[in-house]
Amino acid sequence: MHDLLILYITFLKIGAVNFGGGYSMLPLLERELVDNRHWVTTEEIMDYFAIGQCTPGIIAINVSTFVGNKKAGIPGGIIASLGFLTMPITIILIIAAFLTNFADIPAVQHAFAGIRVCVCVLILQAVLRLWNKAIVDKKTLGLYILILVLTVFSKQLPISIPTAAFVICAGLFGVLSGGKAAGQAPAAKQAGDSHTAPDNHPEQRKEEQS
Repeated sequence: MHDLLILYITFLKIGAVNFGGGYSMLPLLERELVDNRHWVTTEEIMDYFAIGQCTPGIIAINVSTFVGNKKAGIPGGIIASLGFLTMPITIILIIAAFLTNFADIPAVQHAFAGIRVCVCVLILQAVLRLWNKAIVDKKTLGLYILILVLTVFSKQLPISIPTAAFVICAGLFGVLSGGKAAGQAPAAKQAGDSHTAPDNHPEQRKEEQS
């Protein structure tokens, strides 16, 4: 019960200060969940984002569910999601109840303009963090360039490719390239062992030669 309460409070705080959603929340999640509480690793957060991108629903809620599920099973996933949703829903209901034409208020428009700048910074910071973790060799760089070109020029393609298709294909690429590398490693090791195998019976070999 105590773990569920901690989960709820943690994601309540994250939901209260999460502006922009999606990848803009990655630095916040890393600081709170990886650095402060050590519930998950940075690599796991990246995996949750990748899965959340190609599953139904808001990516922020999906990531919250995955983290909560790892920490406390299915109840943890539910509690973490509820905690993340509590503050946004509360704020929206208050705004809807007491303010009319909220978005047309000049002060609100100026505030949103400043928030958008902050969100751009957070997203850029998230991209740099993901780059350092994901682009590790020529193969991953080539995959990045291919997907970037396809997404940038998606409107010129004869068919529309959904984002989930890119994620799934990238995952298959990782499985195939990783499996090939894993298959080559034992062969290389076996070849190295055959060249460096020690002679445990030198005296017996000398007797046979004589």
